[in-house]
Amino acid sequence: MLEKLKVIKEKYYYLEEQLSDPATAADQDKMRKVNKEYKSLEPIIEAFTKYERAVNELSSARTLLETETDPEMREMAKEEIGSLQVREEEIKEHLKVLLTPKDPEDEKDVIFEIRSGTGGDEAALFAGDLYRMYQRYFSTMGWQVEVVDESPGSVGGFVKIVLDVTGENVYGRLKFESGAHRVQRVPDTEAKGRVHTSAATVAVLPKFEPEDIDIRKEDIRTDVFRASGAGGQHVNKTESGVRFTHLPTGVVAESTESRSQHKNRDIAMGRLIQQIRDNQQKQTENAISSQRRSLLGSGDRSEKIRTYNWPQNRVTDHRLEGENKNFNLDKVVEGDIVGLIEALMIADNAERMKGEIGEEA
Repeated sequence: MLEKLKVIKEKYYYLEEQLSDPATAADQDKMRKVNKEYKSLEPIIEAFTKYERAVNELSSARTLLETETDPEMREMAKEEIGSLQVREEEIKEHLKVLLTPKDPEDEKDVIFEIRSGTGGDEAALFAGDLYRMYQRYFSTMGWQVEVVDESPGSVGGFVKIVLDVTGENVYGRLKFESGAHRVQRVPDTEAKGRVHTSAATVAVLPKFEPEDIDIRKEDIRTDVFRASGAGGQHVNKTESGVRFTHLPTGVVAESTESRSQHKNRDIAMGRLIQQIRDNQQKQTENAISSQRRSLLGSGDRSEKIRTYNWPQNRVTDHRLEGENKNFNLDKVVEGDIVGLIEALMIADNAERMKGEIGEEA
């Protein structure tokens, strides 16, 4: 582990030099990529620095114990050694988590979709609640958000809203949000005070380019066209719609959400790659551990991942276990979902670490 940490430290200082290089500053794309990688290594370097400090202090305390003759000083050295050993072990365990291989897609920006599901007007209102919840969370994270497309509900909320979210580690923190979100509450229109169950779906699509995965550009046919149907006054005036066809598999994905062809390319490419990956996942699903599947799910939108229970003021994430799966609804709907998302990330890391240990064994 120490050798790996030393290599990471060298890479960190190299990236630091790159950030101060005028050539990097002149290239915005390169600057953004270098800065993202630099920021991603910061937590590891901070923990490694603390670990090195603890090791040095532990060495000094042991030297003092070996050379000191005063009983009182020796006792103080023993106490310090005990506390430093605990700290060293805690930091080491934290470093193991930080060094667990991450999904290479975690750093990607995303297209974030919220759609009302079963439940009519109440489902649209709930989709609006989810949008406000996530919007507050995005603001807390310092991410940039652009509304690509929206279809308001007849009494409020949204039938559909599509967002472009950019920032640091966006997909890594949002990928667990894909799936069906269920709400249990008394709708404003319910005269008898009965609790209704409605749902909305969330889809998180990492923004890919063909070179990001094993898809050859020559295997993709691109068609642009004028969008039709609902979508605003500009929708039929330009060829903004984009359709991608993956020739070897016949998978087709398109987007007309945005009046911008560039945005539609991002969305359509994300959908295409997601479909191809889903097909590949189904073919290899038997090789994936059942525990990891229970955490991440299949990505199918029909799969219920979370319940928002208003009468009990509780949010339950069905992929977590024990008391760790329940959260305060009042805080969650106000955008305080850092703890919830981190609980899912910790559970995912634990499964990754088990896999690492199994491979080493």
